[in-house]
Order: sequence, then structure tokens, then C-alpha cells
Amino acid sequence: MPVLTRLIPSPVVVDINAGALDDLAGLLADQRISASGKLAIAISGGSGAKLRERLAPALPGADWYEVGGGTLDDAIKLGDAMKKGRYDAVVGLGGGKIIDCAKYAAARIGLPLVAVATNLSHDGLCSPVATLDNDAGRGSYGVPNPIAVVIDLDIIREAPVRYVRSGIGDAISNISAVADWELSHRETGEDIDGLAAAMARQAGEAVLRHPGGVGDDSFLQILAEGLVLTGISMSVAGDSRPASGACHEINHAFDLLFPKRAASHGEQCGLGAAFATHLRGDTETCSLMVESLRRHGLPVTPGEIGFSDEEFVKAVAYAPQTRPGRYTILEHLDLSTDQIRDAYADYAKTVSS
Repeated sequence: MPVLTRLIPSPVVVDINAGALDDLAGLLADQRISASGKLAIAISGGSGAKLRERLAPALPGADWYEVGGGTLDDAIKLGDAMKKGRYDAVVGLGGGKIIDCAKYAAARIGLPLVAVATNLSHDGLCSPVATLDNDAGRGSYGVPNPIAVVIDLDIIREAPVRYVRSGIGDAISNISAVADWELSHRETGEDIDGLAAAMARQAGEAVLRHPGGVGDDSFLQILAEGLVLTGISMSVAGDSRPASGACHEINHAFDLLFPKRAASHGEQCGLGAAFATHLRGDTETCSLMVESLRRHGLPVTPGEIGFSDEEFVKAVAYAPQTRPGRYTILEHLDLSTDQIRDAYADYAKTVSS
């Protein structure tokens, strides 16, 4: 009887620990990613300059490229500039915008990408997607998974705490996203990948239930691992479904309706996840989410990120339009504006009690 297995697209190496950046060159050589040290390293103009000064002596064969921003044009320019060299790999060293630009540029020139995260603001650092601003707003572009992921917890602690909080909200929202996926499977017959769902849900649960805080190494380790696992779950599923449901629809609605006032990705996703979980009638999980979000300093009501209740209702009503064809609790209930307003009033009472 044949043994049936599947290959899981994932990084060759994941290094998450304090001081991980100190031996980046050695790690890449040991893993045969770049024995020669010929690397194209994408950095930001701000914090990236400090890291370049620190790392350049250990990476004498590297060329450094400053990324202007997080747009599709920036990513194309980066790829075109890197074509001139003969490199073993591209290294994206920075936050989400830098890594997404580096992902796209590496795919464009056919080189493997090493993602070196300097903050934990969202789950995109290990996903097969590059999110870039374009002339129509914002687009998601399919790219290969990073060949390696390096997260130095010492660097993570130096980043503003709001980045860690954003990552917490994004990770916790996995639980709501998977619940939406399961709902769609029951109601519409949409295929569900059990492995991808399990990976994303357990990543979210680990963060949700960890007793530590944003300053604890043990908690940062769990959060970093959870965000990496979430990215791999999306590779397994072939799209963002394991980590994107009503929570992300609400987030995208905020971004589109109030582009100059939108809060961080993770703040909006965490709030959206708590409300979506309330809509599903899962009071126990909603209560756990609200408690965890509050404990880590994340919002649980729109007023905490500068939006009125009515603006939140407007965002929820608009949310299904942001992901046509995606079935979540919002599409399932198909609430009118008045019904959303009543549901939010009920939610607000729950979280204030």
C-alpha cells in the first residue's frame, strides 16, 4: 500500500532567538543559501541604516539597497536595481513594507528571499504574498515563500511596542478567520484544508492563552512562532483563507473608508475578530479575546482607535465588498445597517460589563 504524503512549502530555516542577527552570514553559509556572501540586502532609510552599520563588517560581499516605500513601483525599482549584480539571495531586512518589497523583487529576478524581521506587526513575514500599494489602492501579489526567516528578539524589543501589539491582534484574529472558513465549508461546501486550519488556529490560541506580556521573551517567542506558522498555513492552503475572514474584511473596510485615519492592521483585525466572534454567538471565545486584547493594550471598541460607533457600523456594512466571493459570518448573516447597529450595541454592552 503506497504511503501518501505531501510536501509543505516552508522555509529551509527559521531562527528565532535573542542575538539571531549576530551570525547571519554564518547561518546563510551553513544552510548553503549563500556560501559566497554575495547578497542583495533591502533596507529602509531609517532604522535600516543603523542595522547596516552594525552588520556590514560581517557581510563584506553584500550590496545594500534602500527601499523608498511600500508601493508596487518601489518593489519593481528594487528588482530592476538588483538585476545588475550576481547574487545568491535577496535579504529583506526591516518591517512589513521592506520585506514585502523584497519578496516581490526577489520573485521578479528569480532569487530566493531571506526575511529578517525587525518587528512583529503582522503575519506577512513568512507568507507567500507581497502586499503593495498600487494606483488602484492596495494589491496582494503571489510570491514564493522565504527560504529563511530570521527574527532577533533583541531587535524586536527595540522596536516601538505598538508593533508587537499589532502582531498580537493579527495572530488572535486567526481564530475568527478559521471559524469563518469552517462556516463556509458547512454552508457553501468550500474546501477546507485541515492542516492549514489547524496551524493557523493553534498559532492564534497560543498567543491568546499565553500569560506573558509584550516585554517577556517567552511571549515574544510564542508570538514570533505564531506569525511564522500563520504564514506557512497560508502557503499550505494556497491563499490567505486560514488567516483572513470577517476580521480582515472589517480591517480592509476601515482602510478604504477612512484611509487617513485607519489604525494599525493588527488593531483593526483584533477588534474585527472580537466583533465577528460575538456575531457567531461564541460568547466564551469572545470574552477571552476581549480580555487578551485589553491586557496587551489593544482596542476592543472603535472609540479606542478614534472611530465613532456609527463609523464602525458603516465599516462592517461595507466589509463584504472588500473580499468578493469570500464567505464569512458577515455574508452568512447578511445584516442590514440597523441590524449591525443593534448587534454592535449588544457587543458594546458585553465588553463593558
